[in-house]
Amino acid sequence: MSTASCPLSSGGLGAMGFAERFRAAARNMGPGRHVDRAVTSSGGTYEVDKSDEQWREELEPERYAVLRKAGTEPPFTGAYTHDKRDGDYSCGACGARLFDASTKYDSGTGWPSFTEPATRDAVELVEDRAYGMMRTEVRCARCGSHLGHVFPDGPGASGERYCMNSASLDLEPRG
Repeated sequence: MSTASCPLSSGGLGAMGFAERFRAAARNMGPGRHVDRAVTSSGGTYEVDKSDEQWREELEPERYAVLRKAGTEPPFTGAYTHDKRDGDYSCGACGARLFDASTKYDSGTGWPSFTEPATRDAVELVEDRAYGMMRTEVRCARCGSHLGHVFPDGPGASGERYCMNSASLDLEPRG
């Protein structure tokens, strides 16, 4: 893969490297802070379709910032980053099953990472050009909530790494 096509490269993005851009962006985010690429009402596109006001009333502030305002929790702070329990991970907004714990692995990035969703139609992939980078955002296909991003550097057969926010997920342990 050339560095020009690598999502983590700084090729064509100026003098500031990926780590510096990420740290700068992370300083401006946190609970209650968000980027201006909010997930908006779908106008009937999603099975679960609520107004922003309804989501704000139903979700805790940190979850609202991540799920509905496309925020990112700081690395290594999420409840599921190092969790190794077996079970199903579901959407923190609507409860849809998204990932199976058997596909979770430690990517060393500071966020829960999975090699694939529970089913391909469980998630929606959307182009994301925030922060001068080109990435692929992962949203819940049932309600459109922001979950994280997918990168082409995973260990599985597909080579994908689904890098999710713990705040966007609920774990339903098995056994």
